[in-house]
Amino acid sequence: MSRFSLTGGLYGLYERRLARELLQGDVPHHIGIMMDGNRRWARQVDAPPSHGHRAGADKIVDVLGWSDAIGVKIVTLWMLSTDNLRRDPTELTELVAIIEGAVSDLAASRRWRIHALGALDLLPESTAQRLRAAQELTSDVEGMIVNVAVGYGGRQEIADAIRSLLRERAEQGVTLEQVAQEITVEQIADHLYTKGQPDPDLVIRTSGEQRIGGFLLWQSVHTEFYFAEAFWPDFRHVDFLRAVRAYSSRERRLGR
Repeated sequence: MSRFSLTGGLYGLYERRLARELLQGDVPHHIGIMMDGNRRWARQVDAPPSHGHRAGADKIVDVLGWSDAIGVKIVTLWMLSTDNLRRDPTELTELVAIIEGAVSDLAASRRWRIHALGALDLLPESTAQRLRAAQELTSDVEGMIVNVAVGYGGRQEIADAIRSLLRERAEQGVTLEQVAQEITVEQIADHLYTKGQPDPDLVIRTSGEQRIGGFLLWQSVHTEFYFAEAFWPDFRHVDFLRAVRAYSSRERRLGR
């Protein structure tokens, strides 16, 4: 037996064992994913950044399929941050085009319901239109919700939520002093991009980086985090299963 086939066989056995273990534990309702490492993956193969971004886009359907298969109800994909908008214009143009194509393809498949998160006003109008179109096309799909976070930043989201809340209360004739006295955590949450959705149970970040980088800052107060070493294009089913197993093995006290 070749070394390759032996390695593949052992990998398959390990993968199946992990899958069996998940049947005995809790499955996260909502998973957030920080898809990190595309550019570093491209550098490893001596390719331009766009090559890594395309490889990362190709990984999305696999991971969504794995999530759907174990019963996850919501997946939030951080595809482009507000900080990313300051990248080299050539790279940014290519990246945005890849994101537009990936989101449009997800919508066209109608496997999942797309929901756009982010400051769409910071994006090119054509990109914002593509995201809205994907959301509209899948609005009647009954299945897993896929939040595509494009032009997303946690601080930006909180600032937008406060502005939205203040405008709403002003339209109701409430004074700023009254708002200051009455404002609650629940009111702010009702104006976040994710309003109406449960907070993420698990956030996965690839590429070995161990920081949250502004992802779902408000929503992740009780979230479990898992940091995978693999770059996003190399993220495997077994890596995904390990992350979910780690989540299911933790005792979640939720601050209590």
